Amino acid sequence: MPGSPTEPARDAPIAVSADDYLWFVDLALGGMAKIVEELGDDLANRRPPFRDANSPYVILTHCLGVMEYWGGAAVAERAVRRDRAAEFTAGGEVAPLLRRTEQARRRLREDLVDLDSWTPPADVGRDPGAAAVPYALSKGAVLLHVLEELFQHLGQMQITRDALVSAQRR
Repeated sequence: MPGSPTEPARDAPIAVSADDYLWFVDLALGGMAKIVEELGDDLANRRPPFRDANSPYVILTHCLGVMEYWGGAAVAERAVRRDRAAEFTAGGEVAPLLRRTEQARRRLREDLVDLDSWTPPADVGRDPGAAAVPYALSKGAVLLHVLEELFQHLGQMQITRDALVSAQRR
């Protein structure tokens, strides 16, 4: 598959500015923040009737954890304490979650100051039992992984919102 870790390396860089990258991050985060805000405290904390589904509150909380770990620890190389398991049991009022979202946006911007996207990320090792992943090799690929996660979870949250709103109408 083109671009896969098993294909011979090509050194043709694709460069984007931090501002351009953060525009896309803001697009995904803004979409998620809008959903939880529109749903309000009650619906944002409900799980849809799908097996192992997460609430919009949980999804956004998890995305903030993704940004903190991958942007903070792997890219900025700062100490990060993350309780990933707790992200999936999170709940609460929407307003503080929206404030944390804004703080995470600002923090990621700070994490990108003086970024050398070609350097290896901190504490991202290869899983010997898994296929090679590019985000184990460069901080730039880590940032693409963050963006991948944010947009994947935005889509998940959109479906979750639709299911919750539909169930509410019945």
